[in-house]
Amino acid sequence: MRRRHPGVPVVSYINTSAEVKAESDACCTSANALQVVESMGCAQVIFVPDRYLGQYIAAQTTVELILWEGSCEVHEQFSAAQVRQTRERFAAQIVAHPECTPEVLAEADFVGSTTAMAGWLRTHQPQNVALITECSMADNLKAEFPQIRFIQPCNLCPHMQRITLPNIYACLRDLQHEVTVDPLVAARARHALARMLAVGRRDRV
Repeated sequence: MRRRHPGVPVVSYINTSAEVKAESDACCTSANALQVVESMGCAQVIFVPDRYLGQYIAAQTTVELILWEGSCEVHEQFSAAQVRQTRERFAAQIVAHPECTPEVLAEADFVGSTTAMAGWLRTHQPQNVALITECSMADNLKAEFPQIRFIQPCNLCPHMQRITLPNIYACLRDLQHEVTVDPLVAARARHALARMLAVGRRDRV
């Protein structure tokens, strides 16, 4: 993509590999993607890998986003029909993650990152709410808002489900599954991470 679009900066999602970050000018989360994109100070930005998050951000900025055809396998599974059925059956407010499809986002009462979802729930205090995101994220919010009834049209991430306390304990006990990163790759990836953190510090000034 850099070869096809010379001189255009690259913003990559925080969950990408170190190798992808090393090829990026900055990385981002779903919470700060808009701020990071606009901080590039360019008319165009290459945004990878999630096209749905990219489309959501593109609708909020004058920066032209050049998107990769990637997506989250969990959020892409949700359908607009499923969301409508959940709303009708449970009289629920719909809160969706921006990595869902545009059709799902169009059905939502609020769209935002997990952090933004928590803020919305704190302000609006709905009686019933359906969180259109990965189940584990909903569990975290349920603990913070016990007075709210959470409807979970549950999609589980097979990769996140592998991160368990027993697995972590086994790794530490047996010193296995070590991940090594080439120092040159790590240094370049660290630059992309530092650029994102710098944007956050500027926003707090």
